[in-house]
Amino acid sequence: MHDKPLSKFVGRLLHRRPGASRPAQERVGPDTYGLDEEKVLRFAEDGLDPEEENRLAEEVAEVLPLGWSLSPRAKERLYTVSSHLGGEPQLLAWLDRHPGLPRLIARLTALTGNLDRYSDDPSVVEALRAARAAEPLPAALDGTLPPGTDEETLSDIAYRIDKLLFEQHTEDAARVALATTDWLRAAARRASPASPAVEEMAEFMGHLHEDIRQADAAA
Repeated sequence: MHDKPLSKFVGRLLHRRPGASRPAQERVGPDTYGLDEEKVLRFAEDGLDPEEENRLAEEVAEVLPLGWSLSPRAKERLYTVSSHLGGEPQLLAWLDRHPGLPRLIARLTALTGNLDRYSDDPSVVEALRAARAAEPLPAALDGTLPPGTDEETLSDIAYRIDKLLFEQHTEDAARVALATTDWLRAAARRASPASPAVEEMAEFMGHLHEDIRQADAAA
């Protein structure tokens, strides 16, 4: 995966702002959500073989989208893994090194982190508003967004992806993510004049589109 989308903007995986975790606030589930305590503790002591580490990565990928619905014990185990790796960006990088679901979750999480950040930039909002006025939304995003375009537009898309992941509709989440990155890249390229934030978004969304496409194909 490209370093910039992975490392520059993802530092709040376990502490995203409340609006970004709406689907996960709706319920509270089992105490550990499949994170094996013995495996977590051995990982923290560098005691797992590669096959066991792959399985732990899959378990982490399964629980990461559940966000605020995780119990305190599950959060503690996830924090143990994250701390051992050096923090939340390193946790994402670690997931990205494991093919299949872990890599796909890492890259979808990188996208939603970017969407939350860019939603605060007025020049990005204006570029999206102009794009929606010129052309209809991609089919995968049709019905996802309200008619107007404002600072909540990208957060609404991030919420949609979060919700699909929370409900374990990973293929649908990837489909929406690919449509989103393609749309944002096209909107940024047609913006004139393009602000530095819009130009940056075009570059990042191009990287993320290819990263998510590759991970989705291999998952």
